[in-house]
Amino acid sequence: MTLNLDRFPRYTAFDPLLPVWCITPGEGRVIHRFFDTSPVSPSGRYVALTRLPYEDRPPGPGDAAEVVLVDLESGDERVVAETRGWDMQLGAQAQWGADDRTLLFNDVDTETWQAFAVKLDCESGVAARLSGPVYMVSPDGRMLASPCLAKTGITQAGYGVIVPPERQPTNRGAPADDGITVTDVETGASRLLVSIAEIVETAEPAFDADAYTDGGFYGFHVKWNPRGDRLMFVLRFKSDSGGPLRHHVVTLRADGTEIRQAVPTALWSRGGHHPNWCPDGDTILMNLRLDGETMRFVRIPAEGGEVEVLAERLFGSGHPSMHPDGRHIVTDVYLGRPLAFGDGTIPLRWIDVPEQVDRTLVRIRTQPEFIGPHGMLRVDPHPAWDRSHRTITFNACPDGTRRVFIADLDEVIE
Repeated sequence: MTLNLDRFPRYTAFDPLLPVWCITPGEGRVIHRFFDTSPVSPSGRYVALTRLPYEDRPPGPGDAAEVVLVDLESGDERVVAETRGWDMQLGAQAQWGADDRTLLFNDVDTETWQAFAVKLDCESGVAARLSGPVYMVSPDGRMLASPCLAKTGITQAGYGVIVPPERQPTNRGAPADDGITVTDVETGASRLLVSIAEIVETAEPAFDADAYTDGGFYGFHVKWNPRGDRLMFVLRFKSDSGGPLRHHVVTLRADGTEIRQAVPTALWSRGGHHPNWCPDGDTILMNLRLDGETMRFVRIPAEGGEVEVLAERLFGSGHPSMHPDGRHIVTDVYLGRPLAFGDGTIPLRWIDVPEQVDRTLVRIRTQPEFIGPHGMLRVDPHPAWDRSHRTITFNACPDGTRRVFIADLDEVIE
């Protein structure tokens, strides 16, 4: 990765531990996707982002956002597409395929209100409509995986696409026509890999059917492991009678077989969030209150089993991901939670697991001008490794508008 240092201003507030640059110094209102995929292209030259049309209200059906590319070498920023398939937290899910030419993101057909992925050739400008949507692209860039994006807002706003309320489908029980959809990037063909009904009926250990009779299951995060041979699926149950959602982490092979409950609701309900694949592709890292009180980083086998607490003296927080060295974790902190500074700024944390040392890499403001209903307009940094695992990309709003930053971790990676 080569940055044009004449075009990207250095971020120096609060004396960062390492070099940090703002790569969107112009118009603002931009975010990268999530903490489990890099917005940086395979060669390291380009960054794919979403520019929101506004920051002072939730999105409405049919409102258009922009897909933006930043050229890190030239410093240029250009709009490459318009999209109506976005929401406040993950934008249009802009991600890279197998090379720098292939960009994937979501759009919505405003006649049918169906979400679909777009495959854009960034050199020719030719765009192709695929038959399924994208939540996450496989590591080799060949397959997309997604839940029903029109339904994710039923359990949490900000992570899917916006459709008119009267066109938003709902689930009863464990539906046979909803689940994980996979799409072939080359052919554009999609299929339901596994239904929620099949998951609930066949997962091991088994779901207690008698405990899920008054509502519906909904899919949320879908994540390929680093090898691309297994998927993680966050499955939620929303009760008609209200009360907290019931969360589960399910894993399965890429062909839809070997469905396992890695984190059953009884474990998650102690308090937890943000499961993510470890670099080995066989275990899961997440925040969890095993004792019901103190959040820790834990590692859990993909097939379920014994939970390992990492860095027992340190608090878990934010959106954690592990470096391939297996020793370090990078994560952020939510405003209003322990470890935030209380003034609208938060730390990006660098955790040395065996030494149990917590260092602040960067302190930066993430408090937006408008937080929105239920905090849906919040700004989450979502620190994400690039493919070399030498830099991280993250969101922040130090001057009130959303901007994207890159930090060089060479100085702290051994």
